[in-house]
Amino acid sequence: MVKIAVVGVKENLGREILGFLSENDVSVDNVIALEPKSPLGTLVSYGEDEDLDVFNLDDFDFSKADVVLFACTEEVAKRYLPKATSKGVKIVDCSGATSTDVDVPMIVAGLNDEMVKEAKKNVVSVPMAVVTQILKPLSKVNEKYPLKRIVLSGYLSTSFHSREAMDELFSQTRKIYMNAPLTDDEEIFKKQIAFNVLPQVGDFIGEETKAEWAVNAEIKKVLSGNMKVHANLAYVPAFIGAGLFANVETAVDVDIDDVKSLMGQTQGVVVFDKQTDGGYVSLNDVQGENDIYISRLRQDLSSQNGFSFWAVADNLRADSARNAIEVMKLLIAE
Repeated sequence: MVKIAVVGVKENLGREILGFLSENDVSVDNVIALEPKSPLGTLVSYGEDEDLDVFNLDDFDFSKADVVLFACTEEVAKRYLPKATSKGVKIVDCSGATSTDVDVPMIVAGLNDEMVKEAKKNVVSVPMAVVTQILKPLSKVNEKYPLKRIVLSGYLSTSFHSREAMDELFSQTRKIYMNAPLTDDEEIFKKQIAFNVLPQVGDFIGEETKAEWAVNAEIKKVLSGNMKVHANLAYVPAFIGAGLFANVETAVDVDIDDVKSLMGQTQGVVVFDKQTDGGYVSLNDVQGENDIYISRLRQDLSSQNGFSFWAVADNLRADSARNAIEVMKLLIAE
């Protein structure tokens, strides 16, 4: 049986990946949990009844694993990826550390699976959650109606940042209800996140943020195309999930009913779109769900060949962990 190592099991994504492995009936004996500077005796839950010993990443011999999923921060991945690649193991990078490496293909499972053959270093990467969330529903659409332009407005929960960001939202919300000052409780975000919307995801790079730049670059890398992309991203006061409005322009005339049908045929995508009060899926509805949900699909009359839609998903499960596991299976089979 394949030995699977997961780096970053104390992070939000790492825990979800362990959950998916357990749900896929991967034996606890075939999973290795890793974390930087992990003290002896540290445990992490695996499924409902099992625990895994968490090994110190600094001392780990990567030759003991067949495949490694880096579900850690970009900084940690950059530090340990060379050590892992030197042992010849297969690697799925979920951290963004290899996103700009031309020798590392970026894959959204079900969209560009064939790119796994281009993994010259035995390394493949997966895009950030919002890129998977927007491209997976468009995978079959793009085959029939080639994408020309995407304008994306994304509303991201605090889990997109970190566990500490989620804690900050909880703490601020509690203090507001208790009429306590927030002076010492604005460390992750530079402004109050509770009951607020912050139009900054990542540090600024010129006029856009790092995350907005990454959306542009990663969509183009996954699709291997020169389509135009513009992203606007904001943090909202939610713990889990991401909601995206997308305006899409295609190179040919597009039929909106056909688009709905193609999205509905896509594995991992559910279309729930009723023109009635509450006939759509919201952020609160998708926590713990494995699929991406589509609502508000309609023609964009401001564009010659355009349409728009609303996509929501659990960013940790549907967008990231599920894609990482599916990509890992492609890499193992190669």
